[in-house]
Amino acid sequence: MLKSIKTLLFAAAMLVVSASHAQEELKIGAIGPLSGGGTAWGLALQRGIQMAFDEVKAQGGIKIGDKVYMPKLIMYDDKYTAAGGRSAADRLINADNVKFIIGPIGSPSVLATVAVTTPAKVVLLSDGFAPGILKNDAKSPYNFRAMNSTVEFGPPMVKWFHDNFPNVKKVALIAPNDAVGQAVVPQLEAYYKANGMAVWTELYDRGTKEFTPLMARMMAQNVDALDLNSNAPGEGALLLKQARQSGFKKPIWQIGGPAVDEMMEIAGPMADGFISLNVFNFDTPDAGKFIETYRKDYGDGVINAQAPGWYNAAKIMLEAIRRAGTTTDTTAVRDALEKLEGYETNLYGPVRWGGMSDYGVNHQLLMKFWMVKVEGGKIKVIEALDPEKR
Repeated sequence: MLKSIKTLLFAAAMLVVSASHAQEELKIGAIGPLSGGGTAWGLALQRGIQMAFDEVKAQGGIKIGDKVYMPKLIMYDDKYTAAGGRSAADRLINADNVKFIIGPIGSPSVLATVAVTTPAKVVLLSDGFAPGILKNDAKSPYNFRAMNSTVEFGPPMVKWFHDNFPNVKKVALIAPNDAVGQAVVPQLEAYYKANGMAVWTELYDRGTKEFTPLMARMMAQNVDALDLNSNAPGEGALLLKQARQSGFKKPIWQIGGPAVDEMMEIAGPMADGFISLNVFNFDTPDAGKFIETYRKDYGDGVINAQAPGWYNAAKIMLEAIRRAGTTTDTTAVRDALEKLEGYETNLYGPVRWGGMSDYGVNHQLLMKFWMVKVEGGKIKVIEALDPEKR
């Protein structure tokens, strides 16, 4: 009888200990293109976030009160469209009861997502280049941008291009006829004109595969360079390839992206000489561990440069949740995100928030970025630039 009582007491004690370290799922949503021209970016988002989640789980999860939370990724394909973004956000919030979302990437999808997440008070770490993502009537109370936009990297990149290609007097801007092109092209036009360069523009329908007639029209304008701006990897690579096939031998570069590896894969030798923004330098010592883990999890294929950026965003989101000490109070997590200045994720240096002068809110993550060039089938880093030095 005494033995039975001791056994019951021991079992009860173990239940108390177990309860004090109870593990629960922390559902975090993600939205991105897993099909269509932006697929490389969507996979980068998915894989970067999952790598951050796996790292946190391996370290024992996030302890809040007497519970330990293990992050769980729930991701939906937005097909790189506004309708897809809204549908994914609705599903995450209303069906999956998610309070934190990472992504989307393209401006149409992000703007549609923000329209859903803002009234629901869901914390969003998105991308997209449209200024309205942060500068809007709602004052972006729960939306943060996790990567630089054209506003941050455009001016220093155009200045760099002017300084290094002084003979370029007229630039072609070819962009999709949606919220991406409509937001980015006017910005870039202003930056080029401020540096003494004229601009010729044309917008195309998203999903176009045949650009040869457009290339003929562009070359008839006697432009000195082609800027692929924020075109998605699939379409940007076709523009690059078909421009070269059409006989355009002048500089082609991209203030946007990034997708240099994918451009090389599709355009092949015709990518030689291509210059682009890149949001990560894979040649640094800090990149080694990330690359090793990525290869172990996803094989030897192309690592899109946005993958470490989304890893970085996921680490920032999880740290804000930990510091806020809650998985339900999104206002507290929002406040913790705003105060995360100086937090080190190891890949990009300490967290820096900016954006007040441009958007009226300090919800813009400021990150270093790089100018790179394709030479002999390899990516060569030309120069590192900083958004605060524009």
